Amino acid sequence: MADFDLVIVGAGPGGYVAAIRAGQLGMRTAIVERDVLGGVCLNWGCIPSKALLRNAEVLSLFHRADRYGITVGEVTADYNQAFERSRRVVDRLTKGVAGLLKKNNVEVVQGAAKLTAARTIAVDGRDLSATNVILSTGARPRTIPGLDVDGKLVMTYREAIVATTVPERAVIIGGGAIGVEFAYLYNAYGADVTIIEREPQLLPLGDTEISQALAKSLEKQGIHVYTSAEFTGLERSGADNGTVKVKTGDGDKEFAADRVLVAVGIQGNVEDLGLEEVGIIVERSFVTVDSELRTAAEGVYAIGDMNGIMPLAHVAQTQGVYVVERIAGEETLPLDYQSMPSAVYCNPQVASLGLTEQQAKAQGLNYKVGKFPLIANGKALALDEYEGMAKLVIDAGTGEILGGHLLGPEVTEMLGELSLALVLEGTNLEVGAVVNAHPTVSEVIKEAALAADGKAIHI
Repeated sequence: MADFDLVIVGAGPGGYVAAIRAGQLGMRTAIVERDVLGGVCLNWGCIPSKALLRNAEVLSLFHRADRYGITVGEVTADYNQAFERSRRVVDRLTKGVAGLLKKNNVEVVQGAAKLTAARTIAVDGRDLSATNVILSTGARPRTIPGLDVDGKLVMTYREAIVATTVPERAVIIGGGAIGVEFAYLYNAYGADVTIIEREPQLLPLGDTEISQALAKSLEKQGIHVYTSAEFTGLERSGADNGTVKVKTGDGDKEFAADRVLVAVGIQGNVEDLGLEEVGIIVERSFVTVDSELRTAAEGVYAIGDMNGIMPLAHVAQTQGVYVVERIAGEETLPLDYQSMPSAVYCNPQVASLGLTEQQAKAQGLNYKVGKFPLIANGKALALDEYEGMAKLVIDAGTGEILGGHLLGPEVTEMLGELSLALVLEGTNLEVGAVVNAHPTVSEVIKEAALAADGKAIHI
């Protein structure tokens, strides 16, 4: 008889959530973690970055207090205290995760795991046998050849999130979510920030119109944005300063920097796990899985960033619950990645799910678009935060919502309404019939849905 019904390798958001669900279902469960509970998301990613971004938002409000008729004296900001606050938030949540695992009778095994057979895991001299195994080891930042990460001048988010100072001049290589969030954070604290993105737009996987509007907003805040630009080299002039060389559409450019943040994507943590020895297939650093997240090894699943399907914490959590419930014989809904949201927490925020307009066009779909600007929304004007829009991509024949994309204040909190619409195959007329409280920013979703048929009230 196996020691456990389920052993999970990796206690990030996918792993620990899977373990808790397994415990709720009465499985004998162990979770193996070589570092700390919560993984990258809780300790060095999602959570501490949002705490730091909240500090940046508060600081930005002080800097424009006069727009609200409020006079303040000299504003000073201690980034080290912002960092300390972010670590207190992390500490509280890691303790919470430990408590939840204990509450659900999950055994936590500290150490590095390696598969010695399909369902046997060696952890520092101890062998754990299991009926089923879930791999959830996550991912780490990709680096650029010739741009060595030293933690002083060149950093990834892992080093940057625990830095206690803000650079005077930051060059960020990569204009995805991590890049634009750090750009907003550093800029709010007074840094001279430049973003370099190889693709034609920031947030390359996002809706083009939304990404272009975001770029304009960031530039208005003083952030320098270069798209269709390629990093070509770094000339170091000291341990913590240098010159970044970039090829742009306007020719070669150079940018002085005392911090270079590399934010060009991720690669799966697949080394030293014994994957190939048990027949698990790895391609381009990610574990290959089928539609039910099964690997090529019997009884072994891979969830979260390490499978590369949709590397987001909430996707990992969803996959973890899905696999556990399938193992337990529970009724589950299919995983629908098109209806899973994504969020970017700079200011203005970006919230998105479903098809972008360019994707709908590329697929040859007969679609229509409904848009509504935040400047026509009463609550946004009252907040004095009215840059942005709501944009819906809609099937022209059936009216079904195919995608939704938002730019504006706290729009990440409004994704639930759109997620529900996609899951229930709602139409723009149904979304337009929803009664939103007035005044709220969420009214822009209703108005965008109506705008697709020329029925929006406030434009």
